[in-house]
Amino acid sequence: MPKVGMEPIRKDALIRATITEIGRTGSLEVTVSQIARSAGMSSALAHHYFGSKNNLFLSSMRHILTIFGKEVRAEMAKVDDPRKRIEAIIRTSFSEQNFQPAVISAWLNFYVLAQKSDDATRLLRVYQRRLRSNLVAELRPLLGPGAPKAAQGIAALIDGIYIRRALRDEPLDPLEAEELVNDYLDLCLKRYLVT
Repeated sequence: MPKVGMEPIRKDALIRATITEIGRTGSLEVTVSQIARSAGMSSALAHHYFGSKNNLFLSSMRHILTIFGKEVRAEMAKVDDPRKRIEAIIRTSFSEQNFQPAVISAWLNFYVLAQKSDDATRLLRVYQRRLRSNLVAELRPLLGPGAPKAAQGIAALIDGIYIRRALRDEPLDPLEAEELVNDYLDLCLKRYLVT
């Protein structure tokens, strides 16, 4: 008889192993068996909990997004100035938790999966809309009608830095990445500043 309460622990272990294995290989070409072995359990148990590799990967991305969302809310709660709140979103995007190689690799593979999976596309759209909404809400008092365009640029820069890092094209450290996006924010403030 299975131990009561083990399911959430095992699911969490499988999710973490999925992120680790995708980070190790750099692709979704990992098997459920590899992931399960990394988590210290059988592939049958992984299939029992998630049904398929795609479901396991989508659960892993939901996990990454949940951590990101919690961290953003915590950082934004510390400040009440719109500029500081935008900086909190940017800082969180490149935090130690969110900008680690395995998570970055998962993001790159998530972008690819979203091209052919409706479930992944929906999840990606939820993330993109939430990020855009948060940025526009904080930019609007500073930039007025220029807020949506600036938000789009900030989001594109964040995504672009992740892609370059995943492709190992640009070895930016988190502080350099944050500074680059904040420099763009400064340019937007100069261009669109509401006076």
